[in-house]
Amino acid sequence: MDNLSGNSISVGLLGCGVVGAGVAKLLAQNGDLIASRIGMEIKLAKAADINPDAVADLNLADGVYTNDAMDVINDPTIPIIVELIGGQGIAKDFVLAALNKGKTVVTANKALIAAYRDEIAEACEKSGADFLFEASVGGCMPVIKSLRESLVSNKVDSIFGILNGTCNYILTQITQEGMPFDQALAQAQELGFAEADPTLDVEGMDTVHKLALSVALAFGTRVNYKEIYVDGITRITPLDITIAAEFGYSVKLLAIAKNHGDFVEARVHPTMIPHDNLLSSVGRNMNAVKIVGDAVGEMVLYGAGAGMMPTASAVVGDIVDAARNIQLGCHPRIPAFSYQPAAIRELPLMPMDELVSRYYVRFSALDRPGVLSKVSGVLAKYSISIASVHQKGRHTEGPVPIVMLTHEAKEANIRKALEEVGSLDVIAEAPMLIRIEDENQE
Repeated sequence: MDNLSGNSISVGLLGCGVVGAGVAKLLAQNGDLIASRIGMEIKLAKAADINPDAVADLNLADGVYTNDAMDVINDPTIPIIVELIGGQGIAKDFVLAALNKGKTVVTANKALIAAYRDEIAEACEKSGADFLFEASVGGCMPVIKSLRESLVSNKVDSIFGILNGTCNYILTQITQEGMPFDQALAQAQELGFAEADPTLDVEGMDTVHKLALSVALAFGTRVNYKEIYVDGITRITPLDITIAAEFGYSVKLLAIAKNHGDFVEARVHPTMIPHDNLLSSVGRNMNAVKIVGDAVGEMVLYGAGAGMMPTASAVVGDIVDAARNIQLGCHPRIPAFSYQPAAIRELPLMPMDELVSRYYVRFSALDRPGVLSKVSGVLAKYSISIASVHQKGRHTEGPVPIVMLTHEAKEANIRKALEEVGSLDVIAEAPMLIRIEDENQE
């Protein structure tokens, strides 16, 4: 394969949407800077998109644009294929076709990797191809590189991440401006921080995809993303945020993973964290990840988790790594999923019912004598001890919001208790719970 022409290497781009356009612009804008650092030119040889309007503003040279992705993949002079189509459909076919030809694939497609990790790994192993996906988790933050390279000598104990800018922006606006969820979401959409259909973001599935990849790289195990517990942010209200603050907590959508040795804990849900936790101060559409390793201790990464140029920066970083590997004839230098294939273990996920945590519980109750005793009686029945109680708005008509913070309890017990509480004739609305993650909580 004629991969190198003089002192340049050719790249093929599949998908010229927001991130794809950013990659093309960054290669053109900073091409000389990149060449001065790596000693060769990164040349965008072909760019494929079914919509010719997608490349109208990219000033591509004659012959670079094509509407046929296979025209790019089959070109023997292009050793690096960048897949930025997204989704789990045709993108999968293109990625596997490129890998089976021995070509390096760079992608930001976390949904694809989470769903078809094993097929991708098998294709890489058979063909000896590199597969790089830094931009799939945390945008411009080097989460993947840290787990695959910088922390290679560490036993990673845990990962705590704010990995979705849409959710973080919404929660920030609820916190700082007192906005209801729907208004904060609409504002996020106006600013381009949320998609027209934000379901994957606000229901937590985007974060689940990212956590599944992070767990595989950190703990050396296969993870079925469909088995990861997920709860979105749609029921979070300004009242929840206000009361959490009164107790000294912020509310964030967290991706949480812990290595228990013979099993793995992985979950995504709204979480109350203390104000002195670094993740508590991460605002607007920013992302952050705290990784705890046995040698490094705590390490925090912070940056833009999405957006044209931040994500393009991570993609181009992978392109440069791929180019260096090809130039030196040392690819695949690092296993795609961090561990040697034979060393990957089958570790079970901890059932969510086994989680032991503290909880914030909110319910609306009729303002009648004996309500608290009824609720506390149900909680006591399931061995749940109450740490604090807040009651709001006794001067108003209608149901009264009541909030309780519990001591540590088992998830299975809190769920059963809340189901029973919700059936009481004095309860006007299904109870809401938020898990609490304290630094000293096991």
